[in-house]
Amino acid sequence: MEAVELQNLFTVAHFIKSRCADGLKAGALKDKNYVFFEVEILDPKTKAQLCFLDKVEPHATVAEIKCLLHKCYPKWYPARQALKLDPKGKTLKDDEILENLPVGTTATMYFKDLGPQLGWTMVFLAEYIGPLFIYLLFYFRLPYIYSPKYTFTSSPYPVVPLACLCHSFHYVKRLIETIFVHRFSHGTMPLRSMVKNCLYYWGFAAWLAYYINHPLYTPPSYGNRQIYYALILFLLCEAGNFSINLALNNLKSDGMGSGKIPCPTRNPFTWLFFFVSCPNYTYEVGAWIGFTFMTQCVPVALFTLVGFIQMTIWARGKHKMYLRQFKDYPALRMAIIPLFL
Repeated sequence: MEAVELQNLFTVAHFIKSRCADGLKAGALKDKNYVFFEVEILDPKTKAQLCFLDKVEPHATVAEIKCLLHKCYPKWYPARQALKLDPKGKTLKDDEILENLPVGTTATMYFKDLGPQLGWTMVFLAEYIGPLFIYLLFYFRLPYIYSPKYTFTSSPYPVVPLACLCHSFHYVKRLIETIFVHRFSHGTMPLRSMVKNCLYYWGFAAWLAYYINHPLYTPPSYGNRQIYYALILFLLCEAGNFSINLALNNLKSDGMGSGKIPCPTRNPFTWLFFFVSCPNYTYEVGAWIGFTFMTQCVPVALFTLVGFIQMTIWARGKHKMYLRQFKDYPALRMAIIPLFL
């Protein structure tokens, strides 16, 4: 009996051993057939090799490759990196997959250092806090801004404090939207770009505040009628801009930000979506047009014009993106101005 049991144990052991061997052979065969990629990352100017990544998964994304490069060079965090297949080509998007790129199993990429980066929330806070406080410096006529006899004095014209309230309201609204409403699709902005943007916003705020709060400032030509009509336009456009930003935020909250056409809601301010792709820019320009007529100030008009040109460029770019993305995109919609532009 003991001999039989011993024989059975040997048989079971042999069976298990053979099965394990088959499994190892199958695994080895699978590894042999599984194709890994090799990624070589070069400097675009010198063509010197910065990093060589071996056995990269074929379904790895560009973002994952950036993380691997970050391990080799800790100072180049992923947001600071730009990877291209050609030194003068387009920057690869983070969600692009390695095996879907026009490369072989050995991929060559070119690295560009984008420089120090800041998050969009920090960028917008810096851009908007500056004009808010700079304007108030001129409004309260602090020393060394105007003639000493006007230090800490107030203007006799009601339009001046009204303009201060409107200007402050605009930037406080922007700060609130930055913190509680906006969702940013791109995580960072280069520090040098933020400096340029701050110079733009802060410089224009100082320029227009200097003239509106100047002791020699004169009110609009048509008096209170012009001021009140302009105020109504300003407030309506501010409400419209906030409504559009809220609607876009709700669209992104539903996970449909990039996969659904922005459409009007029950809020009447969103009905501008029937006619333009970027009504938030339309309302923004409208608010500054109202502020221009309210103050009748040339620097405000120039700030409005420059802002309109820039927002038109952004709106046309987004409009073209919508046309490429959605085949059934409404034909009636324009970029920023209904039926025109």
